[in-house]
Amino acid sequence: MLSIQVGRPRLYPDDGMGRIWRSAIAKAPVEGPVWLGPANLDGDAQADLENHGGPDKAVLVYAEAGYRYWAEAHGLASLGPGSFGENFTVAGQWEADVCLGDVYEIGGARVQVSQPRVPCWKLALHTGVRDMVRLVSASGRGGWYLRVLQEGWVEAGQVLRLVDRPCPRWTVLAANDVIHGRTGRAELAELVDCPWLSSSLRQELAARLRG
Repeated sequence: MLSIQVGRPRLYPDDGMGRIWRSAIAKAPVEGPVWLGPANLDGDAQADLENHGGPDKAVLVYAEAGYRYWAEAHGLASLGPGSFGENFTVAGQWEADVCLGDVYEIGGARVQVSQPRVPCWKLALHTGVRDMVRLVSASGRGGWYLRVLQEGWVEAGQVLRLVDRPCPRWTVLAANDVIHGRTGRAELAELVDCPWLSSSLRQELAARLRG
């Protein structure tokens, strides 16, 4: 793991549409060990608890390879660790290498992949890229969330060690294709049945399936 970032909600000025917005998307790097609890890292919090945070979205992960992609494909060389509001910036994997239900050990903690990160409008404001939500949705490079199976101390530089892969069918990238409507109803139904997908996203996709 390359780095760990945490942050607390703060107010931001006018977003260009007359709105003052509140978010914890701006994260600062943590030096040394940090405690990973059941809902977040020590020192971290979320502003919108309806759509962010909670046990299924305790940690947001982003791949260092994603930053290389944004620089090479879109000229966004200014983006780097923390730009996506992630808690863990990792090397050696990206959304095509990570599967729903994957269990990792890091330091004294054990975590499990719960869902892809579905970007919201705040990411565009934070990065300064007006089209960022569309670009992330199209590329599938939005990151992924972890739930905490075992609390413990974690630290940048430690290895995320894969210890179980119960669902190789559903990579984060493949799940993104379903979420963003690039597949059919059969794939949607199959993803809804995935027991390792976060409960909130399963409910949202099940409602889409019924509709």
